[in-house]
Amino acid sequence: MSDPLSALLLGILEGLTEFLPVSSTGHLLIAQHWLGARSDFFNIVIQAGAILAITLVFRQRIWDLATGLHDRANRDYATKLAAAFGVTALVGLPVRLAGWELPETVTPIAWALILGGVWMIVAERVAERRGDGIEVTWTVAVLVGLAQVVAGVFPGTSRSAAAIFMAMLAGLGRRSAATEFVFLVGIPTMFAASGYAFLELWKEGAMGGEAWGDVALAFAAATATGFVVVKWLLGYIKKHRFTGFAVYRILLGGALLLWLPAGD
Repeated sequence: MSDPLSALLLGILEGLTEFLPVSSTGHLLIAQHWLGARSDFFNIVIQAGAILAITLVFRQRIWDLATGLHDRANRDYATKLAAAFGVTALVGLPVRLAGWELPETVTPIAWALILGGVWMIVAERVAERRGDGIEVTWTVAVLVGLAQVVAGVFPGTSRSAAAIFMAMLAGLGRRSAATEFVFLVGIPTMFAASGYAFLELWKEGAMGGEAWGDVALAFAAATATGFVVVKWLLGYIKKHRFTGFAVYRILLGGALLLWLPAGD
C-alpha cells in the first residue's frame, strides 16, 4: 500500500474513533500493525486534527461559556470543566514522567476492548436505574478527570467511554449531558497532551524526515472525519444507548484474540 493511501486511511480512522467509545489509540495501534508503524509526530498531528474537529463542533458552546462567566450557571460549569482537566493533569503528568509507554502488542488492547465493552453495558444499565440527572457535580468532575488518566494508561479502554460512563455512574445520567461534558473536557486535555508530546519530540530533534504531504493529508482527513462523526454521535445518543458500540468492542477484541498469534 502506498504511503499517501496509508496516511489517508490512518487519518480517517483517527477521526472515526477518537470520540466514539471504541478507543482511537487501540484502533491506530492495531491498524499500524498491518499498515506499518508511523512516527510519534505523525500520531500527534492526526490527533490534533481530531481536536480541531471537536473544537469546531463546540465552538458556539465554548464561546458562550467564555463570554458568559458573569452568569452563575456558566461559571459553575466552566469551573468544573477546569477541575476535571486539573485532575487529569495532576495525576497524568507524573505517570508520563515515570516513563510509561504504549504496549507494542495487540493482545492487551484486545482484552481492554472486551472488558471495556462489558463495562459499558453494565455501567449504562446501572446509570439508567439511578435516574436522568443533568447536573455536573464536583464528584462528576473529579471522576471524569481520573477516568481520562486510566484510559491513557490502558490503550483500548477509550478516553471517551471511560469518562462518559464514569460521569453517568456519578449522577450525570443523561447520555447527552455526560457526553457534552466529557467532550468539552477532552479539548484542553488533548491539546495539553499533544502539546507536551510535541515539545518532547522537538527537544529530542525527532521531527525530521517526515513526509509532510502525508502528514497534511492525514491531518485533513482526521479533521473532516472527526467533525462529521461528532455531529452524528451527538444526535444518535439522544435516542439510542451505547450498546452497539459495546458489542462492537467485544466482537473486535474477541476476533483479535482468535486471529492473532499469542503475543503478536
